[in-house]
Amino acid sequence: MTAVKKELLIFDFDGTLIDSVPDLAQATNDMLSTLGKPTYPIDTIRNWVGNGSRMLVERALVGSVEVADGQLSKEDADHAEQVFFDAYAKVSGNNTVAYPNVDQGLKQLKQAGFTLALVTNKPIRFVPKILESFGWSDLFTEVLGGDSLPVKKPDPEPLRHVCRSLDIAPEHAVMIGDSKNDIFAGQNANIDTLGLSYGYNYGQDIRDLNPTMAFDDFQSLVDWVMSQYR
Repeated sequence: MTAVKKELLIFDFDGTLIDSVPDLAQATNDMLSTLGKPTYPIDTIRNWVGNGSRMLVERALVGSVEVADGQLSKEDADHAEQVFFDAYAKVSGNNTVAYPNVDQGLKQLKQAGFTLALVTNKPIRFVPKILESFGWSDLFTEVLGGDSLPVKKPDPEPLRHVCRSLDIAPEHAVMIGDSKNDIFAGQNANIDTLGLSYGYNYGQDIRDLNPTMAFDDFQSLVDWVMSQYR
């Protein structure tokens, strides 16, 4: 267990702070309907979320979390993704909710002196509106979307980019998320990782990925951070 003081808490968004699946599922099914393809139940689509919009669209088009090479042309995927973006722009935030204790917990961590950053695989164009709807725009010093850089999680570069931008050494940073993309990004960046079990991790227990610590609810994570990292 590390005893190094932490300054920077880097959060994932979907599945960690917010449950956006209802809106993502509606947009996905609206896209599929527009393209004349079968739609899917929300619980099926939930397992496709977490790798960014392009992967969600491709999984929906082939009806599986496993996207086989060659099943989709780039042109078809590009068109479908644009249809998805148009659909999601109409519904984004309508049925998205914060997980329990997230609002209070983020403010508690900010007031305790931690610098908060957000690194999500969601396209950046959709992030400010959702942050504003929860009143969180001023909580995060740095915000990156899945298309803010040439690579996204699980690549460690977004996390390294945030550390460089804020002039905070990686050993003083923590990655907090709900999926293997978050844990692998943190591990690849050589920073501590805290996992949350309630989000979108393709049916796999977040503890199987060996994060530094894992929690079943956000308040437990906040309490642990306050006791261990200050």
